[in-house]
Amino acid sequence: MLEIKDITVTTVDDKKILDDFSLSINNGEVHVIMGPNGIGKSTLSKAIMGNYQYKVTKGDILFEGKSILGLSTAERAKLGIFLTMQDPMEIDGVKLSEFLKTAVREVTGENVNLYDFINTVNKTAEDLEMSTDMLHRSLNKALSGGEKKKSEVLQLKVLKPKLIILDELDSGLDVDSLKLVCKNIKDYLKENKDTAVLIITHYPRILDYLKCDYVHILLDGKIKKTGNMDLAYEIEKNGYGVNEVKEETSNE
Repeated sequence: MLEIKDITVTTVDDKKILDDFSLSINNGEVHVIMGPNGIGKSTLSKAIMGNYQYKVTKGDILFEGKSILGLSTAERAKLGIFLTMQDPMEIDGVKLSEFLKTAVREVTGENVNLYDFINTVNKTAEDLEMSTDMLHRSLNKALSGGEKKKSEVLQLKVLKPKLIILDELDSGLDVDSLKLVCKNIKDYLKENKDTAVLIITHYPRILDYLKCDYVHILLDGKIKKTGNMDLAYEIEKNGYGVNEVKEETSNE
């Protein structure tokens, strides 16, 4: 589904963040990117989504076999790529329900059946233990960190993406809320078995609730080591061992 081929990513002022970074994710797989603070994990998610603050100066990003480098963020989203952000922005005056209705129309290219849409959104909010009052408030306005994350997962379930990028989903969530949002994501994946997931995190806590196929350690702008979930728990116990991690090819 996603193939990242030897990309170099810099900020707009030419600070290099990722260097010859490669990663392949197949349909139905769950991958985890871990690494120390400031190493470029979130930069990776933004590069995939086409954030204007970052430039891919080398390499390519393919989604379902086609390069997406020339596409806008909106065009990438329409293809089925969804990013849950660490700190979703607030949009005053735009109701969450109206935002979602517009997004669904843009993704599907069809007019929204209001009856089906309302039922779907209300049921999804109920699954996430969200007050339906939140649906009629300005997007993310005056919400707690946990409420914002629930709002992101609500959008995910309604928009039905093919590739889900979870950028530090666990930040701002207490244990009960994390368990709840992960249950909703797991339920979505059961119903949409070809959906791929890229989890970006500092800690393996989220992996207690979302099982993964591969764990990758990001250091020096590229993947240095790949393993299974045991690698995540090894990192939690022993740290990243920056000077000890041996460079390995990520998908061999």
